[in-house]
Amino acid sequence: MSEKEWAETLKRLREEHKETVARSQALLKEQQAKRKAIRKALEEGPRTVPEVADLTGFASHDVMWYVMAMKKFGLIEELEMDGEYYRYQLTQEKAK
Repeated sequence: MSEKEWAETLKRLREEHKETVARSQALLKEQQAKRKAIRKALEEGPRTVPEVADLTGFASHDVMWYVMAMKKFGLIEELEMDGEYYRYQLTQEKAK
């Protein structure tokens, strides 16, 4: 495939998938905003999932999904139980 053919193929593919790329970029931006809001809520101190949900305005099940993902990647850690819920905090190395 020549360079010109390659460039035309890429241009065509970009045009064909423009809507999919735009949706993906919007979803990524929304996810980043939610992670940032959850981090901000946890910067103030350890919190339970319902407390984070109240502070951020997100549904508890959404907060739980993000908390579990952030825990998996070492961004937050699970602490003691507070009633029926665990408290979570930013990990010391990530909080800096």
